[in-house]
Amino acid sequence: MLDDLLFSVFANPRRGVPGVTVLTAAGYRRAKAAITAWSGYAPTALRDLPELAAAAGIGVLRLKDEASRFGLGSFKALGGAYAVGNLLCQELSRGGVAASIADLEAGIHRAATGRVTVTCSTDGNHGRAVAWGAQRFHAGCVIFVHATVSPHRAAAIEAYGATVRWVPGTYDDALRECSRQAEAQGWPVVSDTSWPGYTEIPRDIMQGYRLMADEAADQWAGAPPTHVFVQAGVGAAAASVSVQCRARFAPAPALVVVEPDRAACLLASVRTGALTAVRGALDTIMAGLACGEPSLLAWQELERGAAAFMAIPDAAAVATMRRLAAQGIVAGESGVAGLAGLLLAAANPAARSALGLDAASRVLVFSTEGATDPALYAELVDAA
Repeated sequence: MLDDLLFSVFANPRRGVPGVTVLTAAGYRRAKAAITAWSGYAPTALRDLPELAAAAGIGVLRLKDEASRFGLGSFKALGGAYAVGNLLCQELSRGGVAASIADLEAGIHRAATGRVTVTCSTDGNHGRAVAWGAQRFHAGCVIFVHATVSPHRAAAIEAYGATVRWVPGTYDDALRECSRQAEAQGWPVVSDTSWPGYTEIPRDIMQGYRLMADEAADQWAGAPPTHVFVQAGVGAAAASVSVQCRARFAPAPALVVVEPDRAACLLASVRTGALTAVRGALDTIMAGLACGEPSLLAWQELERGAAAFMAIPDAAAVATMRRLAAQGIVAGESGVAGLAGLLLAAANPAARSALGLDAASRVLVFSTEGATDPALYAELVDAA
């Protein structure tokens, strides 16, 4: 039972403190115009979950279901592929060629883009999105994966024509090896995490991610959400949701960031008041969130935009996958963390009070992936 599981909640003491503008409105307008023009684009569903809302003792619960996004099984194409397209346009402009992302998709400049190899490290979904974008826009692609990425997720990346390279250790080890190889080979890195001196491509990725929350705002009916629970690895998606929910909802909902308890780098950062890495194996079943070092850009938004941070155990994610499966919703182990955090908090009187959850609360959550590893999904959901 979820109410038997241990978890952490930490209210953000810096919420609302003025800070830098991480994502501009103009940058988002460009991202939205490009992505919504791609062949195959369609908004994903916003699903009402009245039974789970009643079980949690809240008024409304709605889930943005990203399992169908561009056939990739996750929201990541919104960021990774968009950043690949932007990068290739910039590469062409250096040679005096003015091109749009639509031109790239049409293959007009495939001879030139074919000479560019993009790269990144991944837990699975981001690398798949970058590989999909590289194939869509006719570029080469090399993806670095770490030891615990599942063979199925690696094969899904290779299916888009990318070369996969395995690295011992964690996601952060793969990121460092990717950076080293990229510098040696002259490959542009398309990373969804950021660090000092590397922010523009991650910023493009985050602008693309905002579309997920923007669609949810368009689809939301009635009084706006009072709370948003969203999962985080390096924090890019959570920060993008934070920005867009502030832009679209008035008053802005309280944003609660949820991480695996074995990889809670943002929770560690808010507790110390500065960017803080967590070390170790990061051996959470929530593979897409197994990140030990926060993104600089994400932290600049979340340190003032988030109301609270949570760390949850793997068992909560598995239990939540099963509860959604019982309602016909397929959500992967990383995709359910935000909902799992809500259900844990709602069942705990102290956490419920700390987060301001009550019978009138209206909560938005995001299922950011479907069964991106079908064998693992079946094993987790069907296990006794």
